[in-house]
Amino acid sequence: MKLKDYSIEELETLPFDDIAYMILKEKGKKMKITDIFKIICNKLNLGDTAFEEQIGDFFSLLSTEKRFIQLDKGYWDLRENHTSEISIKEIEDELDDDIPVEEGDDDEDEKDEKEDNYYDNIDELDDDEEEDDLKDLVIVDEGYEDEIDL
Repeated sequence: MKLKDYSIEELETLPFDDIAYMILKEKGKKMKITDIFKIICNKLNLGDTAFEEQIGDFFSLLSTEKRFIQLDKGYWDLRENHTSEISIKEIEDELDDDIPVEEGDDDEDEKDEKEDNYYDNIDELDDDEEEDDLKDLVIVDEGYEDEIDL
């Protein structure tokens, strides 16, 4: 249902953020907060004094409402119109572009290769060291404390 289809009595029962949502949805473009609130005040016949007294509250309402997003230069729009698609590959490429690479830096490739090998070979550690650490371990079983000389 469009905003113009509502009677003034029906609009008076709606919260300002719902009316603002309808306005932005119908316009289909970003708007300044003052323009949005002026439309609301005109539709509800509130007048200029109500506009001046309640514009701060309206700003707070839109700021806390997740359906709206504040843009540059005081513009507001519906969050659903501003989706962000982040590509991990694009981020990695940007990060790679920021790192200066000097010519003849083949040592870096060897360094990376050694680091990779370290983690690949971690399972090949000698387990005999653990066995040596446990040779002096004494297991005490309950009920036999009197038989053991400490």
